[in-house]
Amino acid sequence: MDTIISRTTSRLRTDVIPPRVTPIHFSQAHTRCYHVSVLLVPEFSQLCLSSIIEPLRLANMLSRRELFKWRIIGLSVGPVKCANGISLGVTTDIESERAAVNGGSVPDAAIVCAGEAVEQFCTSSAISLLRLYKRRGVTLFGVNTGTWLLAKSGLLDGIRCTIHWRKAAALSERFKDLKVETALCVRHEPFITCSGGFAAFDMMVDTIEKVFGNELARTVCRYMATDTARHGTEPAAMPASLRRAGASAKLIGAIRLMESNLEHPLSLNRIAKMVSSSRRQLERLFHNYLLTTPCRHYLNLRLSRARQLLESTELRIIEIAFACGFESPSHFSKTFREHYGEAPNVMRMVARVPEVS
Repeated sequence: MDTIISRTTSRLRTDVIPPRVTPIHFSQAHTRCYHVSVLLVPEFSQLCLSSIIEPLRLANMLSRRELFKWRIIGLSVGPVKCANGISLGVTTDIESERAAVNGGSVPDAAIVCAGEAVEQFCTSSAISLLRLYKRRGVTLFGVNTGTWLLAKSGLLDGIRCTIHWRKAAALSERFKDLKVETALCVRHEPFITCSGGFAAFDMMVDTIEKVFGNELARTVCRYMATDTARHGTEPAAMPASLRRAGASAKLIGAIRLMESNLEHPLSLNRIAKMVSSSRRQLERLFHNYLLTTPCRHYLNLRLSRARQLLESTELRIIEIAFACGFESPSHFSKTFREHYGEAPNVMRMVARVPEVS
């Protein structure tokens, strides 16, 4: 069990020449072609799909060998529409993929790439395929909201995982046995999950490194003009001021404690003690970096979680209130209205009005 190291885009430099496409040496730990199946769930992110496939294509090109092969799978025959409205063709459908796996064509890895409406596409055939992969020893990846489909398949009980931050609260409430983290990428063998977006690229570069070695992974990164590293346990949504300014470890530790204790809020004195700080020092750090107080930031986190639950779950208002650390529904509703300008039930109704295309 470990955590993925991810790479972020470096600053633009005019003195850097892209690497030449020449053969490179790489680890022979994996002596054959690594096969990847990608299950596309309708309304998936095209950015995520490109971030999955492009590193593999570059690994093949830069090594001048077919190190990776992939096939794209749809829930049914025909193109799959992604979130931006573009329809993409697939290699095969779920039933044909099941037949292929049962016939011995077992991939090394299977990646579930899904979007906002993943709950609508947790079909019995998709669940059956994922369970078949698991029985055959396939490494399973969940990208963006693909983690939801893995959880729905009953495969993630007791597993550390992550998901896109907008679904994190709903995932935690819907599947109580999961260990959901607000990280970019989490590896808990045989499962690897990432929060989507550019983290999918980092996840695949990490896979290239583990299968074919560090040199090939670094070469792929250089080709894509990325060279710096950030740890996969970093929160998927960190305030920009903290990223830019290199904020105090005590401040970041305090924020992570708050994010991990929304249902049962900790006192500020206890948080300060847990990060080896004083209350006054934390207040200064929050003011200097976030222009707010610790208590206000903590409340904003709880209200943000409440909004996510309102928009993405069927939980009752009273259940959401308690899940976000409020003592009563009336206190929750009053605080929510003061912060967002409308009552929780009104926001829920507005969020569920279908968009007019």
